[in-house]
Amino acid sequence: MSQPQHSDLIRLVDVAKRLPKLAVKLPNIAMGLSQAYLRTPKTPAGLALAFERAVKRNPKGTALLFEEQKYSYTELNEWANQIAHLYLDQGVKKGDVIAVIIENRSELVATTLALAKIGVIAALVNTSQTGKVLTHSVNLVKPVAVIVGEECRKAVDTVRDSLSVAQDQFYWFADQQTRQDAGEEPKQYTNLAKKIKEYSKDNPNETHHVAGQDGLFYIYTSGTTGLPKAVIFSNSRWMLAYGTYGHVLNLNKDDVMYVTLPLYHATGMVVCWCGVIAGSSALAIRRKFSTSCFWTDVQKHNASAIGYVGELCRYLMDAPESPNDRKHRVTKMIGNGMRPNIWDGFKQRFGIEEVLELYASSEGNVGFSNVFNFNNTVGFSPVPFSIIQYDKEKDQPVRDSKGHCIKVKKGETGLLIGKITHRSPFDGYTDPEKNKSSIMHDVFKKGDSYFNTGDLVRDIGFRHAQFVDRLGDTFRWKGENVSTTEVENICSDYEKISEAVVYGVEIPNTNGRAGMAAITLKENTTLDDEDLVKMAAAFKSELPPYAVPVFLRVQEKIETTGTFKYQKSKLKEEAFYPDKTSDRLLILLPNSDRYCDITPEILSNIEHYKYRF
Repeated sequence: MSQPQHSDLIRLVDVAKRLPKLAVKLPNIAMGLSQAYLRTPKTPAGLALAFERAVKRNPKGTALLFEEQKYSYTELNEWANQIAHLYLDQGVKKGDVIAVIIENRSELVATTLALAKIGVIAALVNTSQTGKVLTHSVNLVKPVAVIVGEECRKAVDTVRDSLSVAQDQFYWFADQQTRQDAGEEPKQYTNLAKKIKEYSKDNPNETHHVAGQDGLFYIYTSGTTGLPKAVIFSNSRWMLAYGTYGHVLNLNKDDVMYVTLPLYHATGMVVCWCGVIAGSSALAIRRKFSTSCFWTDVQKHNASAIGYVGELCRYLMDAPESPNDRKHRVTKMIGNGMRPNIWDGFKQRFGIEEVLELYASSEGNVGFSNVFNFNNTVGFSPVPFSIIQYDKEKDQPVRDSKGHCIKVKKGETGLLIGKITHRSPFDGYTDPEKNKSSIMHDVFKKGDSYFNTGDLVRDIGFRHAQFVDRLGDTFRWKGENVSTTEVENICSDYEKISEAVVYGVEIPNTNGRAGMAAITLKENTTLDDEDLVKMAAAFKSELPPYAVPVFLRVQEKIETTGTFKYQKSKLKEEAFYPDKTSDRLLILLPNSDRYCDITPEILSNIEHYKYRF
């Protein structure tokens, strides 16, 4: 992110000007905050109870739209209840885990709601995962069952024998409108849509025994040790999002939220859907984002709000201008990662009045939301946090002579940390060691504890921040966090590669950082034309599309520090520019099935934004 303009810094007068518009929302926000904070961990709370209250408020209103499918709040609730009663009959109990591997469609929403109703934790597996990564993600959370959409069955069947799940606990949904036609299941799967028909449509009593402290989802985040981490998302944390983001959005029964974000991520599943439930509104989903179909779908579903990540906004801005750009009633959007250089232009082109940019992480305890509707900020945070000085060269916070951290001044950039309190707890990971490394102690005084977000942000005043960059061994590309170690492991599996170092590099006019791998080859080997095809195929088969390295740098030897750490800062700085290194540089161009050498023409095209990465 570029340095802030003076206008980005927020003054008291700027806040005062926004208060009249915010005042209209205050009753709704106050109600939301009371639900978010006035509870104990043992109080009944969460997604299922909130949804059942929405059913009472708007029983005949539309709850879910997908393609040509439409479900009222009552219909979706009854569908979820049947799934819930089936699993209760199977002996599944609160605290058990079921892995859910279904793309964005109605069956995913109904299933997630069903499991929430009985206190079963839905492990929302990334549907792009295959091979070793998929096996790891499922086995990590020790599920008692797996629910698979037909569209993901091939990936599951490939690793099925490696999954620690009883063979009779694999359930299946046909890739069609299963409420009308359950379809015929493949061998070794139970047809869930067919099986639930005999079960009750009534709300299960178990919902009232699901408390805030109970787990709701496992959401996967990239870990620094290579494979995904499963982050527990409790019902209490869901209520916090529901009471804050959900009510600030201020939707009502006539509103429709259009979401193309993957629902295995918190932005779509938690932030967008909780805003819909808070308003008893409709959730319209699409299987995968499409630039060309976006505004057509918005019109089709009569959407009034959209969910976004920064990459999505860039794709929409890159598309040729069209009459459809404003032929809609969308005035609000909620999400994260909007680039400052397109923020105002996006609002002007598409007629957006309110950008509810937010900052949160699946595992963290600090969140921001743009309640005052300023440009170029992740917004305001009501929870205790600090932004501290950070030495990027030494890769550690700056401490004073007493060993205490030092807060940055207004306008400066530093490491964001969230204070751990009973109101803002750290729910953490499944891995205790990862939890330890994420907590900082004795930050400002002896005995205090803070969660280390690993993110650099800028303090722009009045408890507002701008996101700047991520630290550590992850980077963000195409709206996803990429684990460098995971990609390094896959690259190193290729027969001619002895070692790989992966890092993110910036491509002009794109969001986030594209993956680049500096590789060393095994002794007496070279890369020929066949390798350039085989490597691309191998990486694509083992990695999600967003994690496949866009660039390769072939080195004779990888430089390390005196403590044997890779010198990634130098690699990032030299990036993919031939004038900065004599190493061979390769690129996987969009829609290509092979790596090719970076030529002056290709470099010029990259710099002039001729490729759509």
